[in-house]
Amino acid sequence: MTEKIKKGQEAEQLAADFLVQKGFRILERNFRHKHCEVDLIVLKDNWLVFVEVKMRSSVAFGHPEIFVDSSKRHNVRRASRHYIFSRNWNGNIRFDVLAITKDGSGESILHIEDAFW
Repeated sequence: MTEKIKKGQEAEQLAADFLVQKGFRILERNFRHKHCEVDLIVLKDNWLVFVEVKMRSSVAFGHPEIFVDSSKRHNVRRASRHYIFSRNWNGNIRFDVLAITKDGSGESILHIEDAFW
């Protein structure tokens, strides 16, 4: 397993733990449709939430959330449409970003609700 994959799994586990503490229920991890992926799909209060997780060890080149670019947003929306239709979901949906900064002094998590559409 590469170091990049390990860091990605660590970030997604931190994000999942954070969301569970906030009352969300994890439905899917790393949901894939064709070449598109959603890191986490969670549910809370009739809201189906598609979550993109980004982690950086430094903000020297920018905060993690700025790395959710238009291409990534497009791919998340594409995978989410497949998930919604395959599950016949008729409730509310939104797209969140969990930005994690983890350095020598610890970690901080920024939960951006309704980050994009």
